[in-house]
Amino acid sequence: MKKKFLSTNVKPIKKLTVILKKHSGRDSSGTISVRHQGGRQKRYYRMIDFKRDKRDIEGEVVRIEKDPNRNAHIALIKYKDDELRYIIHPDGLNVGDKIIAGETVDIKTGNAMPLKNIPIGFLIHNVEMYPGHGAQLARGAGSAVTVIAKESDFINLKLASGEVRRFSPECYATIGRVGNIAFKDEEIGSAGRKILMGIRPTVRGTAQNPRSHPHGGGEGRSGEGMHPKTPWGKAARGKVTRNRKKWSNKFIVKKRK
Repeated sequence: MKKKFLSTNVKPIKKLTVILKKHSGRDSSGTISVRHQGGRQKRYYRMIDFKRDKRDIEGEVVRIEKDPNRNAHIALIKYKDDELRYIIHPDGLNVGDKIIAGETVDIKTGNAMPLKNIPIGFLIHNVEMYPGHGAQLARGAGSAVTVIAKESDFINLKLASGEVRRFSPECYATIGRVGNIAFKDEEIGSAGRKILMGIRPTVRGTAQNPRSHPHGGGEGRSGEGMHPKTPWGKAARGKVTRNRKKWSNKFIVKKRK
């Protein structure tokens, strides 16, 4: 019987880790550019093989680990030439299973191949947006993308948001869904644990000083008294603030809304 368990009391592979610096939401000038970030426990970043560029060499799953930097678990792979790499753990991949990446490999959970060789209807994850750039889509716990159509120059994928988007047939993807599906049901449990995760408290605008937030001030408990605004005075609901000129929609077949 194959072992299927999470290794929680093991140290990560040293040569596959680097110290993850903590900036607490501050930019190069030292000012807070991302709010609600603060002190946390010391972390090591696990270098994940998102490119899956070790082609046509079979590897074996040595163990499955918890990664403090992401909600998905990671799997340690040992290849036939004794090289070790981490990959995002797909649901259903167990210790002792064999995986491989290449042009013409079996359609099996954990195997990576170009989109042109993946049949319609299959769930995939770790999808490249541009060939050779490494996986950028469907990397979070429980996420998956579906192959729904194949054209002459493009492969149409349906994302988790409902958006249908075109991709190059040469983009690599991994078969299966990302594991740790039950992550969304996990309860943090206490404010202290949230602080250890590096997440600071979020305070309502109406509870703040009027110099700190447009909703602040007033005698006693008062409402917003205006159309909802961000702390910087911009409209908080309804108004589109994205610069559409910076974004290209030419690869979007169907929008998510």
